[in-house]
Amino acid sequence: MMTREIYLDNNATTPVAPEVFEAMRPYFCERYGNPSSLHRKGIEAERAVRASRNTLARFFGVPEAAVIFTSGGTEGDNIAIKGTARALRRRGTHIITTQVEHPAVLESCRELESDGFHVTYLPVNGEGRVEADDVLAALSDETILVSIMHVNNELGTIFPVEEIAARLKRQRPEIVFHSDGVQAVGKLKIRLDHIDLYTISGHKIHAPKGIGALLVQGDTSLRPLLNGGGQERGLRSGTENVPGIVGLARAVELISEDFDALQAHFTRLRDRFLAGLSEIPGVRVNSPVHSVPTTVNVSFPGIPAEVMLHALEAEGIYVSTGAACSSRKGRRSHVLEASHLPPEVIDSSLRFSFSRYTTVEDIETTLQVIRQVVPLFAGVARRG
Repeated sequence: MMTREIYLDNNATTPVAPEVFEAMRPYFCERYGNPSSLHRKGIEAERAVRASRNTLARFFGVPEAAVIFTSGGTEGDNIAIKGTARALRRRGTHIITTQVEHPAVLESCRELESDGFHVTYLPVNGEGRVEADDVLAALSDETILVSIMHVNNELGTIFPVEEIAARLKRQRPEIVFHSDGVQAVGKLKIRLDHIDLYTISGHKIHAPKGIGALLVQGDTSLRPLLNGGGQERGLRSGTENVPGIVGLARAVELISEDFDALQAHFTRLRDRFLAGLSEIPGVRVNSPVHSVPTTVNVSFPGIPAEVMLHALEAEGIYVSTGAACSSRKGRRSHVLEASHLPPEVIDSSLRFSFSRYTTVEDIETTLQVIRQVVPLFAGVARRG
């Protein structure tokens, strides 16, 4: 029996970094003012929000006014998709996205379809990816918005969003380009030169749950989803989550401080994990070459994913059968289905995702456990 836990489900959520928690602590019980208040307590909180906004603006290379704090990735995606569609409806009713987006994007699009919009869900190739040519070929005179994720949450596939955005703007500058960057921050160097809207989430990068941001560049037209006090340029009314905002900024600072070393660490982890998996008969790696080093999607054909997940859990190793937001719904992964994987491969797939706290020892222990349980359960499956 293992003596400690190994957490390899970091695409679902990450633990709050101690540095982030310490930065947030004063804003719960000491500096608890409302940033909208005019007295000293309010000004203290407002300064913290302003400083945090500045930190994010410098990290992403955008003006401070572009940073709109939200409750997380889902809210950011909803504002981007629905807010753009409703602001630009008179210009057109066509939206382009992909079949492998997060439900926050897909469900927003489906709601808009019931309201008269037309959505093109682009298919992906065997690596779960679309190319710029696919996007440009789908444009019509009615297109007002293109939304393409930056990194897929299940496979780790990297989408060429910078190229797509640049070519889109050269051809049709009036079309708004949005990217869900929730799984890209901290894993890629991000350039937003031609990207109008970019969604990020705090709890994927060691900040707490309940905080995120939508980066809104230039004079992008958006209609708010919430009515209220007009905070965040009127795009996200509601008293600001000051501790969360401070925590998000500190998490971004941590990424800035050791980005290159962190990428080298992630690459070492992935390379060792893949090398170990290659020695286990029957294992299939589903993540493509062009993926972030923090995500490895693996199938163990003949072994149901939940059986393998619980076998690993029994040894203190926590992984995922897919996107955490939909893994309890009992449906096959829409990402793996769209990526043309056979049903038996999908049904036996697990996602292993790493963070700055994952160690080589964690990887070695995980490989050791996999080597033990795969023959055991594969044998049971054959006898069944």
